[in-house]
Amino acid sequence: MDAAVVRTAPQVLRRLSFTFAGDGSHAACLAAGADGRWSVESWRLDGPGPAVPTALAPPEDLRSQLLALPDGRVLVCRHDGDRHTVLLLAAGEPERVLAGLRTAGLRMLAAPGDGQVAVLLGTDARAVTTVWLLAADGSAPHRVAELPGLYGGGVWLDAAGRLLALDRIADGPVKTVVLDFELGATTPLLELGEGSSDRLLLCDPATGLGLLRSDAPGVDRLGWAVIGGAEPARFPDCLHRPGRLLRPVAVSPHLPGVEPRVVLQIDRGAAATLAVWRPSEGRLEPLPVPPGQWGAVGHWSAAGLRMPYSAPDRPAALATLDVAALLTAGTAPVPSARSPLDSGDGWAERPVPGWRLDGSAVPAAGGWRAARCLELAGPAGPVEAVVYGGARWLSAPHLVLALHGGPADAWRLEFDPALQRMAAEGLAVVAPNQRGSTGYGPEYAAAIRGAWGGPDLADVLALLTGLAERRAELGLEPPALFGVSYGAFLALLATAHAPAGAVSRCAVVAPFLSGARLLAEGAEPVRALTVRLGGEVEWDDELGPRDVLRLADRLTVPLLVVHGGRDEVVPVGQSRSLRHELLRLGRAEGLDFRYVEAAGAGHELLAEEGSAVLHELLAVFLRTGGAD
Repeated sequence: MDAAVVRTAPQVLRRLSFTFAGDGSHAACLAAGADGRWSVESWRLDGPGPAVPTALAPPEDLRSQLLALPDGRVLVCRHDGDRHTVLLLAAGEPERVLAGLRTAGLRMLAAPGDGQVAVLLGTDARAVTTVWLLAADGSAPHRVAELPGLYGGGVWLDAAGRLLALDRIADGPVKTVVLDFELGATTPLLELGEGSSDRLLLCDPATGLGLLRSDAPGVDRLGWAVIGGAEPARFPDCLHRPGRLLRPVAVSPHLPGVEPRVVLQIDRGAAATLAVWRPSEGRLEPLPVPPGQWGAVGHWSAAGLRMPYSAPDRPAALATLDVAALLTAGTAPVPSARSPLDSGDGWAERPVPGWRLDGSAVPAAGGWRAARCLELAGPAGPVEAVVYGGARWLSAPHLVLALHGGPADAWRLEFDPALQRMAAEGLAVVAPNQRGSTGYGPEYAAAIRGAWGGPDLADVLALLTGLAERRAELGLEPPALFGVSYGAFLALLATAHAPAGAVSRCAVVAPFLSGARLLAEGAEPVRALTVRLGGEVEWDDELGPRDVLRLADRLTVPLLVVHGGRDEVVPVGQSRSLRHELLRLGRAEGLDFRYVEAAGAGHELLAEEGSAVLHELLAVFLRTGGAD
């Protein structure tokens, strides 16, 4: 195999799946440049100066799991159906296979202690979880236990690697248990209520401080307890923010006699913020960090708090925060999450005391385009949207209404190569989080359960017609529609039901035609997810059934359909059926519509190798309605 090479920061546009070594000395992630090829990066964090990533060959799959090890090597699990290969990557060395396992699913957890590098959790059709310990010496994985049921989470209660807290997922409530690796047996840990779901999220082995989430208080809340202590769990009011998701990220370095502090990520809508909390105080101390999206994982050491960070004009990289300095500067004004980082388009270089961003890509020629969050009027209340195009976005010559996938997903205030390419083409982009999106509380997300194409379509149609009317007053063309996966389904429905003249053109990527058709043709995991999200219910009201194939005669605007030939989530047959129906209706391919099937591409074709070509195709089509 090729030796590792150093990848310079300007090449990297996307980073995912960050993981930190237990001692904080190294981090690892998946990284991709404009060509869409993913590789593993290893970051050394204990040296002087900024952290510089090293790219490790060979190229990786987007689904690969990673674990950063304290010596800079990276443990990688590659998946091929039910076959899983676990191997070690290191700079300048050939890859080294440690294990090959055949099981329906496999998950890796970092393992502290001497000699062992990971815990492997394997699941199969029997609803049994097998636990193995993996060593770095090449010996076969050591089977620790076979546990009835499925298990999530994974929090170590000690530094020696003996006691691991796992969340047992059964038909009833989720309960955290402790697996003793010496005995190979589990015991209950959190039993706050007979019917409550109780999960341990984070534990500081040095002090026993544990952060947990439970609905025992009546609603799902964040609380804390001393693990192994006699005092009951507590649920401070400051840790309960309705409509916001609080996620514990890291505990401060242990100092004798000093109370530990916890950094929390607070997600609300498209943006995220950070705050510090300590058990003795009934308040959160906000950290004055710039708006954007934080990675919900991190490590806090004497060198600072390390976390992934991204903004619309800042590709994901690794931020280092001096928490003490940020708290001291807490009264200083900070750019709002609802306004751009700068006044125009381009990468904002406004310094914020107490933090730096290592490994962020240098802006391309012309600069990255900034975006901001705006609230737009919807039929049932405000709809937040990420908007590219500056202060005059509404009067831009061309405007795109972009719909996210999911449906349990949302647009975030982060770097998105596809939307950046549209903005670079001169398109203003409005990316709304309509009802059904995550990040706005459980009621908002559940609004479309059993009603795919119901309240969310109502929001999209209201936004679409409102924008079209305002642009018509300015003598401008109506918006174009763009959607991916569930958003593609929604975009096709909106195109079919929008008033005449409200849509200029429509581009969709990996669309399905209805919940029922996806349920009939999708693989078992997709069918299970469809049922869990309520897609098996066929919504039918005054607009009629939400079936794109039955509405194909209404798709009269220029249309571009793109689908991966090996899509494992939405079968490519969905788009092929739409193409055949359009041809049956007399539509001319290449004139009325264009169909592009990317051979070898999967569901994430906008993030896979060759994605830059598709970004270009979409941007040009959405501006002109043609391919050139």
